[in-house]
Amino acid sequence: MISQLVILASVGGAVTLPFITPPSPTFKDVVAVEAKPEVELTATWKCPDCSEEEQYVLKELQESTKIYDRNALATLMGNIKQESKFIPNICEGGARVSYENCLSGGYGLIQWTSIGRYRGLGNFCAKFNCDPSSLEGQTRWMINEPIFQRVLPRFEGGGQTVTHYMIPAYYWLGWGIKGNREIYAYDYVNKLKYMV
Repeated sequence: MISQLVILASVGGAVTLPFITPPSPTFKDVVAVEAKPEVELTATWKCPDCSEEEQYVLKELQESTKIYDRNALATLMGNIKQESKFIPNICEGGARVSYENCLSGGYGLIQWTSIGRYRGLGNFCAKFNCDPSSLEGQTRWMINEPIFQRVLPRFEGGGQTVTHYMIPAYYWLGWGIKGNREIYAYDYVNKLKYMV
């Protein structure tokens, strides 16, 4: 009898055998489940202990670039802190003035100093309807500025030390005094948390 079933199965294709195939579920065994759309939760680097200004710049850097490395982000943040302490309307020397009233030295988040970079901020905001004295306007310009865009791939690569990232940071900012940049950067390394 068993050999006949095997022959029939091989000749006739798939044969349903009552003792091998599980029974079909009855209606009472079927459970309705509500379909829920999948929500993609994306973790990013956050700085819970940072000021609102620092948190804003950190968020924008991650949303507008492909920088995912904590050391790279910390280096950028440390350099901005050295330049302006994240105060957008600061003129070199400490005066708090609007974009139009900073008449000498650097201005803003990264202390745009050369006439080309300073005017670039104003022209960018005039074209894209933003305030050159504001954190939002300056952050947009900082990320889109051609000088930053040239060094951006060096920050997007990832896997380097803060000391390594200070090299493209120098080409980005061209600082005369190194100051506490690296100390600030390492401080951010300790503050940044990878969270949703």
